[in-house]
Amino acid sequence: MKLRFWKLSGAGNDFVLLAGLPRGRSGPALARRLCDRRFGVGADGLLCVARRDGRIRLGYWNADGSAAFCGNGTRCGALWAASRGLIAGSAFSLDTIRGPLSIRLGRRGRAEVDMPPPSRLRLGLRLKAAGRAWTAHFVDTGTPHAVVFVADVEKVDVKSLGRALRFHRAFAPAGANVDFVELRGGRLLLRTYERGVEAETLACGTGVVAAAAVARALGKAGDRVKVHVRGGDILQASFHDAAARLEGPGAVVFTGEVSL
Repeated sequence: MKLRFWKLSGAGNDFVLLAGLPRGRSGPALARRLCDRRFGVGADGLLCVARRDGRIRLGYWNADGSAAFCGNGTRCGALWAASRGLIAGSAFSLDTIRGPLSIRLGRRGRAEVDMPPPSRLRLGLRLKAAGRAWTAHFVDTGTPHAVVFVADVEKVDVKSLGRALRFHRAFAPAGANVDFVELRGGRLLLRTYERGVEAETLACGTGVVAAAAVARALGKAGDRVKVHVRGGDILQASFHDAAARLEGPGAVVFTGEVSL
């Protein structure tokens, strides 16, 4: 069978999107097949957007087939749904693995999503990894994150250190995405090692919120935080009381068909 797909990018965090799952096919299996960068389309994860009982449902699976919440993916899925006429107006709700989340469409292909409130904050964890001690801060922003502040984010070996911390026993059994953050000129520079992709990605929406939430908790940032991600874009995390929002770009890169 032929299956139509859309390739999307949210600040370099890339996705394959399907308009619903084909009959007899599972999200995890399709994610592993379509996200493979050598034998598939290639992506960090798979999005599935479908209308059900008058509501828009968004499913997400990492490249390894694990179901998860994805901030950039939610924003991209919302922009795609609006472009296809599945919703009316610039403010609406998407049903996600973390429940219904409010979306506001912006200008020039940008959107803002109400994120799951940051939770389970643990500051100042002293951990040993890759032969030395690190100070990490844990927070769940829809996905668990370990945030590590560094002097120069460009000098971090994200692949090896990220993997060592991602599987650290302090974050067992689920593990955590690992965010390396540099404070520079009033903004945060962010590089993220993502579980489920098991590599550095060019942007991570839940990581943007995690880095900003920890910086705010430590008194290093305010209620609106601009975050420069590896893909080159600037995303914004904002906070009001316990609520968090993520704003940034999303775009369709190309569309095509695959044979299943």
